[in-house]
Amino acid sequence: MKLWMERRAEHGSALLYTMVTIATGLMILAGALAWSGTSSKQTDRANSYMASVAAAEAATETTISRISSDFLYGGESQVLTSVATYRQSVPNSAQSSYWGNWQFSDGAGNLNQTFVQVSTSTNYVVLDATYAGLQGFVTTCTLISNARQPGALNDVTAGVYQELQLARIPIFQFAMYTSGDMEIGNGQPFVITGRVHSNGNLYVEPIADLIFQSDVSAVGDILYARAPLDTRTPPYGVVTYMGRKDAHVNAMTLPIGMTNTPQAVREITQPAPNGEDPASALGRSRYYNQVDMVITAFNTNIVVTSGRFNNFGLTVTNTQLFVAATNSFWDAREEKTIKPIDIDIGALANWSATNGDLRSVLGNRDVESIYVWDRRTLGANQLGAVRVYDGRKLPALGLTVATACPIYVWGHYNQTNNSYLGTTNTTTTVPASLVGDAITVLSGNWSDANSSQSVGSRSATPTTVNAAFLAGEVDTTATAYSGGMENFPRFLETWGAANTFTYNGSMVKMFPSLYANSPWGKANVYGPPARAWSYDRNFDVPTKLPPLTPSLLKVIRSSWSTIAANQTNAPAAQL
Repeated sequence: MKLWMERRAEHGSALLYTMVTIATGLMILAGALAWSGTSSKQTDRANSYMASVAAAEAATETTISRISSDFLYGGESQVLTSVATYRQSVPNSAQSSYWGNWQFSDGAGNLNQTFVQVSTSTNYVVLDATYAGLQGFVTTCTLISNARQPGALNDVTAGVYQELQLARIPIFQFAMYTSGDMEIGNGQPFVITGRVHSNGNLYVEPIADLIFQSDVSAVGDILYARAPLDTRTPPYGVVTYMGRKDAHVNAMTLPIGMTNTPQAVREITQPAPNGEDPASALGRSRYYNQVDMVITAFNTNIVVTSGRFNNFGLTVTNTQLFVAATNSFWDAREEKTIKPIDIDIGALANWSATNGDLRSVLGNRDVESIYVWDRRTLGANQLGAVRVYDGRKLPALGLTVATACPIYVWGHYNQTNNSYLGTTNTTTTVPASLVGDAITVLSGNWSDANSSQSVGSRSATPTTVNAAFLAGEVDTTATAYSGGMENFPRFLETWGAANTFTYNGSMVKMFPSLYANSPWGKANVYGPPARAWSYDRNFDVPTKLPPLTPSLLKVIRSSWSTIAANQTNAPAAQL
């Protein structure tokens, strides 16, 4: 009996244990099913939210692409006049049937709109990332989009915030800049003190030591090699990079329209053709349309007028004090007789400070910019040009001389202090630039009468030029090297190690030369100078940039964030 009772108790305990185990398992299963259902709902909601974020980002990206295009081809003015259009820009079913299931708003309750705000003030700031250290005039664009998918299982609204910096970077912040490929093949030790940028490939090909003291960047490759068409022996000079070396960076272009080839960029130096809108992208970039004074040379006379700012309405008198077209000289590289329009810069500065006619329409200030238009009919072996001389003293606010012709700068330029000649000291200079088809430096010892004699009879003296150069050059071909940036300024005299060409400025190679297009490397042209070249740090200060300095354009993405739905201000992290 006792044994039976014990066995019965054992069977009861087993049954109870089984029942408890089953109940526990059911509870666990129920919990798992409940968790699975909740987790599935959370996953579905998270997926819906991420889809809404992606849709909101697509809306901002649609608008950003339009803003970027307008800015790069038309500048800030094009962006500012198009804000209302940007606000109507959202993805739609015409672009893809997928967007037919989505609803967009600007965070303020306005359907089918994107929040777009463009600052009307432009700040001069230091840029970051690849172009760290450069400064630019920055316009800020703020964009916000909300997106939701009505009728979806999880109708979730997500918001995306983006901020753009539209940067206008003065081009004369580079020691050397090229709109296409750049070649540097120095034959004597060479130190480049400022930033270097090529909008194409950079061919570093020295046969003597080359030192880059600042950052170097290129849209293409940075190669220790000759350019493909250059068949000379390989380089063997030692190259030292003391700053960053960045290849495959984004291009920086001028806002001249849809085509920014070097040949198209050359148009900024040309006079405006009949019928062109001066307010067009290219029209706004032409020096001819921006200057204070236009000098036009005809076959029989020279006419000087005010610029387009008053529709060329004033004819300037007494211009014989500073401009003439009676001289000529031989250019051994071009193998042509040069017929220069000569501008006496010292006389111009004195005239500008005292004349009553042009000052009256310039708000009683000095002339800051001149465009020279050569409309003369010249012979086949003659070449029109602009020559500036007696240039130690410039007008008080600085001076930019621009032309489509080649430019010759004769003697010291933009330095009144004798102690600073031959040095990097530019504390007494004023903002200056020379813009033309090509730039040739003639020393203070130059003589027109000796120009056709052998190169040994054309002896230079030490010469200092303090001005930015924007000009063209002759590209490398299968039969001739371009001369590289080391020969960007051209020479026609025998210099030698005892005669230094001191240069403080910024060298910008923008296009192939159209008129002074004879190749580098001919005999009996020049003997190279000792080169003491430096980037002029004055150009880091916006008020010390040369008048009418062109600006390169760059779109910089500065912020991206998700934000709460129906919010029209920056997230807390961005404030």
